[in-house]
Amino acid sequence: MFNRVIIGDCRETLRALPEATFQCCVTSPPYWLLRDYGHSSQIGIEPTPDAYVEALVGVFSLVRRVLKDDGTLWLNVGDSYAASCGGGQGKNSKFLDREASRLGVREQKQSKVTGGLKPKDLCGIPWRLALALQADGWWLRSDVIWHKPNPMPESVTDRPTKAHEYVFMLAKSERYFYDADAIKEPGVDTGQPDAVVDANRDRRRDGTVPGKGEAHSEGTKSGGNLSAAYAGANWAVRGRNARSVWTIPTQPYNGAHFATMPPRLAERCILAGSRVGTAVLDPFIGSGTVGVVAEGLGRRWLGCELNAEYETLIRKRTAQAGIPWPEEAP
Repeated sequence: MFNRVIIGDCRETLRALPEATFQCCVTSPPYWLLRDYGHSSQIGIEPTPDAYVEALVGVFSLVRRVLKDDGTLWLNVGDSYAASCGGGQGKNSKFLDREASRLGVREQKQSKVTGGLKPKDLCGIPWRLALALQADGWWLRSDVIWHKPNPMPESVTDRPTKAHEYVFMLAKSERYFYDADAIKEPGVDTGQPDAVVDANRDRRRDGTVPGKGEAHSEGTKSGGNLSAAYAGANWAVRGRNARSVWTIPTQPYNGAHFATMPPRLAERCILAGSRVGTAVLDPFIGSGTVGVVAEGLGRRWLGCELNAEYETLIRKRTAQAGIPWPEEAP
């Protein structure tokens, strides 16, 4: 069942999964009216923000069913500005690469001036969604600011350039699993910077982990097998409690999927939300980053993907050479 992708609409495929299977869900759904992935069942092309939020609340209701009672949801979602057409990200937005275009992914041209929005309004999609999930029964526990030190350029002169997104931490129950030690940050007296924190990985200067022998690649090259970068990680319990601002650069991927979650972002969520040997779910797995990182950290994973043409890409990125799987933690 695990370490694979299920092709199909997650609103259907999630119904076939057994209850209370996954320790956490880490995902980034398609953003509202940003990209058209060329599929009639896709989420993200709803005519209004309310319709988009309603669709995602339905998805995460199904996710809640398959989470363990102490499970958590880590939800990355971006915002946009109301505009007559396109993504509202400024004239300097990077367009799709050739491979994405070949697969039918294109810039969304539907108007965002709808549902009470005025031209140039910030749509407020992340908080609309977070509050709707809270009203649907989720415990909204934290809003994490994902600070991007390398944001996409915008040719705007009447507002600041957007350099952050949200990651919401939500829980299925009042009491839930959360590993604070796994994502502790360097303390102020360690002499280490508080900027980009790599989950306190205990490395030598040459990149190797004591007792493990193999070097970890720091932010692997685009299109490479990311799992090798995380296998055998040695986590040190030290430092201070993680703060709610995470500085993590975006990372390009020269594959078919236009937007990919940075491995470091997925890593922090998986470490905090799951135990070794438990299972991680991504209902919008896209290019497979969550699966790659989860597998390298000794977790099982399962992904749902609407576009069947991405399956080959995901299989290539998550291909392994016999990593042994530990038994699920109690």
